[in-house]
Amino acid sequence: MTQQARVVLITGGIGGIGTSMCQRLATDGYRVVANHHPAEQEAADAWRAERAAEGLEIDAVPGDVSSFDDSTRMVADIVERYGAVDVLVNCAGITRDKTFKRMELKHWEAVINVNLNSVFNVTRAVWDGMLERGFGRVINISSVNGQRGQFGQANYATAKAGMHGFTMSLAQEGASKGITVNTVSPGYVETAMTLAIREDVREAIISGIPMRRMGAPAEIASAVAFLAADANAYVTGANIPVNGGLFMH
Repeated sequence: MTQQARVVLITGGIGGIGTSMCQRLATDGYRVVANHHPAEQEAADAWRAERAAEGLEIDAVPGDVSSFDDSTRMVADIVERYGAVDVLVNCAGITRDKTFKRMELKHWEAVINVNLNSVFNVTRAVWDGMLERGFGRVINISSVNGQRGQFGQANYATAKAGMHGFTMSLAQEGASKGITVNTVSPGYVETAMTLAIREDVREAIISGIPMRRMGAPAEIASAVAFLAADANAYVTGANIPVNGGLFMH
C-alpha cells in the first residue's frame, strides 16, 4: 500500500487545530476524513465546501465520539466508504472550566466523556483492523496542561494526562505489530477560541511563553504529520511537546 492510499480519521477535525491537520495530511497525499458532532452538520457542510475551494477533497462525517456505539457505527461507515483507517488522530475535545469547589458532576463527566472516553471509543473501533493489517498510527492530541495541570481545569487536565497513559500502554501492545501510538501536547495555539480571549489576558499568557507568541495550528499539524509518516515507524510511546517552551520536562 502506498502512502497516498492511506486513510486518516481525525476526530474533532473541523475545529481550528483539526482543520490544519486535515489540510496538511491531505496535502501530503493521505485520504482524510474529518469527524464532527452530529449537531454540527450545517457547520460541517460549510467546512467541507471551504476545503473543496482550497482544492482539497476532505470528507466530514458525523459521529458522537463520547458514545461507544456511535463511534463504532461511524468507523464502520468510513471503512465501507473509504477503506480501513490507517491513521487515527484523536483530537476531539471540549472545556468546562470551573474551580473544583464549583465543578459539578456534569462538568466533570462532559469533559471526561468527550476528551478521554472518546479515545477508547474510536481507537477500539480501528484497533483490530490495524492489528490484522500489521500497520497503524494512533496520534492522541493532549495538552501542556495535561503535563503541568492548570487552575480551574481539574477535569480537562485529568483527561489530557490520561490520554498519554493510554498512549504509553497501547504503544507497548502495538509495537511488535507495526502500530505506533504517540501523543502530541500543544501549548497555547492561535485559534478562534484563543483570539477571543480578552487582549490583556492574551498578553499575560504570551508573556509567560519563552517564545513570546502562541503556536500556529500548522505547527501542531507538522508534528502530527511527522508521527503519521511511514519513515518514523521507530517513534512510539512518545509525548511530543509543541508549546514554545512553556513547559519543559
